Amino acid sequence: MSIFVKRKTRDGDRQFKRQFFGLLLVIVTWSLAMGWLLALATNAQSATPTAEIGTVDVVPAQYQLGQELYLENCSTCHIGLPPAILPTQTWKNLLQDSQHYGAQLKPLVDPPRILVWKYLSTFSRVQLDDEETPYRLNNSRYFKALHPGVKLPRPVQIGSCISCHPSANDYNFRRLTAEWK
Repeated sequence: MSIFVKRKTRDGDRQFKRQFFGLLLVIVTWSLAMGWLLALATNAQSATPTAEIGTVDVVPAQYQLGQELYLENCSTCHIGLPPAILPTQTWKNLLQDSQHYGAQLKPLVDPPRILVWKYLSTFSRVQLDDEETPYRLNNSRYFKALHPGVKLPRPVQIGSCISCHPSANDYNFRRLTAEWK
């Protein structure tokens, strides 16, 4: 009888191992398939073609009104620059000062000023402790970093953006001329 019990136990162990590994294989295959399908689904929904984005950053809904007010107030006289071109301190000073590069401006008042400030402060960059606050593009460290190998005119004029970014008037800095693609 002990031979019969040993044989039955070995057969039972083999069958258990086959079932276990079979179940494990099914689970792994199912998990991989579901992960792959989920990745496809999320990429299809979240992928926005860069041609539709326009600006350098995708702007969440809570900042879009601030962006619209910024463009409405600033791009009527010149090209609206992406906030990341200048540090937060520059934008803060520009919003507080009615003297704007030699022109007297009517300052923004609250609540539009607060909305514009939230947009600019969220998407601008941090200024280094030892860095002077730049008020011109050619003094901006970040502007230079975004344009490596580009021979920039001296001084950099806001209007000269169009020579490389033909849709800059539409706040689209992603579209470049054929020379830079």
